[in-house]
Amino acid sequence: MKLIEERIVVPGDINAAVLRPAGEGPWPGVLLYTDIFQLTESTLRTARRLAAEGFLVCVPEIYPHGPLAGVALEFDDAGKQAGLAGAAAMTTAQFDADRAAVLDHLAARPDVSTLAVTGFCLGGHLAFRAAFDDRVHATVCFYPTGLHDGALGSDTADSLARAADVRGRLMVVFGSRDPHVPADARLTTITQLYAAGLTDLELHVYQGGEHAFMRDVGARHDPVLTDLALAEAVSFFRGR
Repeated sequence: MKLIEERIVVPGDINAAVLRPAGEGPWPGVLLYTDIFQLTESTLRTARRLAAEGFLVCVPEIYPHGPLAGVALEFDDAGKQAGLAGAAAMTTAQFDADRAAVLDHLAARPDVSTLAVTGFCLGGHLAFRAAFDDRVHATVCFYPTGLHDGALGSDTADSLARAADVRGRLMVVFGSRDPHVPADARLTTITQLYAAGLTDLELHVYQGGEHAFMRDVGARHDPVLTDLALAEAVSFFRGR
């Protein structure tokens, strides 16, 4: 499928990439949250794969207001430290305000029909919080970090405590060898989701999956698991 790709600035000075199929639409909209490295070509390749399935995908910067605005970080130690520092400079309230701005933008677009959200790593945590918005009908969180202990930005996020606020359908994908979300953290997360009444959510733990196994750069990448995870996400967004 041919795609149209553009860079926009969402009201609130949030830089974002928008990718959509060529044609009139409207298309189901997907807010895609990056990992801590922001709008890398790796993440944009994933966004293109989703857009090619018939979605309008909006990929905002997660650190749009400080020194990392407009910066795609390298996948090295310096880039990792800069990304972690960017997260530490954000409050949960700031993340939430940016999320509302992007969802408002997508909801107002005439070429968007419905709203869904996905995200990776820290972005998976942000996707979970986006599911609190009643307009979001489906959310897929890929190896979300910090759900079990509230680690997100400069303060402690109340994400799991608000799990009952999730109204749409929810899917969570983990890797079995993810040191950032090990078995005990996954158990804590799942137990609290069930306790909040989210017993109908969809869960995947991919055997052998490391953290960031869907990032197509570096030794952790698992192309087979990536294809499986993306196929499940597309099917989930389409309502099976």
